[in-house]
Amino acid sequence: MEIKSTLVVGGGIGGLTAAIALRRQGIPVEIIERDPEWSVYGVGIIQQMNVIRAMGQLDLLDAYLSKAFGFDRSTIFVGPGGIKDAEFDTPRLAGPNYPSNAGIRRRDLQRVLADRAQELGANVRRGLTVSDLTDDGQGVDMRFSDGSTGRYDVVIGADGVFSQIRTMILPEAPKPRYTGQWVWRYNLPRPSDLDGIQIFAGPCNGGLVPMTDELMYLFLLSQEEEGRVLQVAGAAEAMRNCVRMPPPQIAALLGQITDDKGVVARPLEVVFVEGGWHKGRVVLLGDAVHASTPHLAQGAGMAVEDGIVLAEELVRAKSPEDAFAAYRARRFERVKHVADNSIRIGDMQMGKIPPFDVGALTGQTIGLMAKPI
Repeated sequence: MEIKSTLVVGGGIGGLTAAIALRRQGIPVEIIERDPEWSVYGVGIIQQMNVIRAMGQLDLLDAYLSKAFGFDRSTIFVGPGGIKDAEFDTPRLAGPNYPSNAGIRRRDLQRVLADRAQELGANVRRGLTVSDLTDDGQGVDMRFSDGSTGRYDVVIGADGVFSQIRTMILPEAPKPRYTGQWVWRYNLPRPSDLDGIQIFAGPCNGGLVPMTDELMYLFLLSQEEEGRVLQVAGAAEAMRNCVRMPPPQIAALLGQITDDKGVVARPLEVVFVEGGWHKGRVVLLGDAVHASTPHLAQGAGMAVEDGIVLAEELVRAKSPEDAFAAYRARRFERVKHVADNSIRIGDMQMGKIPPFDVGALTGQTIGLMAKPI
């Protein structure tokens, strides 16, 4: 199958990864991004072993790690006393010379991906949304918010949990729902002895993630009423007050949360499409089809893998619909595990379901993520 034109709607992690993977296969790509500034908030993100492997598959690993802090070790602390409960290393899937995991600033990750996509020839148009979409079976006619039009062999909706493309092609699909929790993030100086992720469980749930030699970020989870609105003024105080019975390791850092503008907090909203992920020549990936909570730190990783798999299937299939069906079949088990179990952990933290062995689940998840995609 020859693809002469592809539109990616959304210039985030999943959309950019798909664009890079497609261009590496020689497929023309255009990206539209609704934000004219193409901005990303400046706190960090955890990237686990499968993402490190994926960056290697995209020939991006060295550029990526030059902006990141690589590590192998994860440490879990429990209870208000912050007692060490477990410590383990995860496998180095990209090879023995590369770390298992990494922490990276979202802006740096965005820059690495955006630079490579454009170096490979992807055309990026900012400040645009889709006004209309018509699929006649031979191609997709698109009308954009600036009045311009285009025709594409394939359209990829990578436009997030509130996906406009999902609503257009799958109006019967479930709508995003709020889980009951917020995640709060804040950048802080990295202590020299923080050389891996530290996770804290109950009653304060959060963690510390190194991002560079100088920086780490603190993340905290809290239960909040639906519809809460956080104003910039007072955001630092709100974050300091969002935790219950913080362990000493977290309590020692709360006084450093002073910059209201440095607080990044958002409600956790999820969606999962159980049925088909495409209609005709239009397909969804990443949060547009399987948005999860951050409890397994795999939301972005699943979007990255989606982009790689989708590009592979588009090259080998006889038609877009065959490619999309094969892509979903390869991805479904992995993303379903991440989506369902991320929500389970949050529900347990909120007391909605009985406690269960998160350590055993983590081990199961590591095993699944280590499998080839």
